[in-house]
Amino acid sequence: MDDASWARHANPLSVWSRMSCLPLLVLAIWSRIWLGWWFLLPLALAIAWTWYNPRAFGPPDSTDNWASKGVMGERIFLNRATNPVPAHHLKAAHILTAISIIGVVILIYGLIVLNPWATVCGVAVTILSKVWFVDRMVWLYADMKTRT
Repeated sequence: MDDASWARHANPLSVWSRMSCLPLLVLAIWSRIWLGWWFLLPLALAIAWTWYNPRAFGPPDSTDNWASKGVMGERIFLNRATNPVPAHHLKAAHILTAISIIGVVILIYGLIVLNPWATVCGVAVTILSKVWFVDRMVWLYADMKTRT
């Protein structure tokens, strides 16, 4: 994303509505049992929403909130090759990413075999680890905002 997209994504409405992306994608994929090949239409809409969401809202009036700080921290984290981040943030991000990957594997299994418990468990693990990751990005932002 460019600078303008990042500024728009820092809007809390963008951050919180982004939580709808994974459930919408899952519902679209699950709908293949009801819609047959027509499931590709809701899937395309869910993918379009996932792409458009960070750009859907204007820049926030204030960035003095959890969601905006999380986005700014994520941007710092993604720029870690140029501006290194403290090791404890890197370790936590890797652990949370690994947990998220486990959730995605469970989710994919649930979607393939149409197991609602595995699907819901996979979504829950993935979303909760992502929210925890964003919380760590808030902490990273607090640690780094005066350095860079």
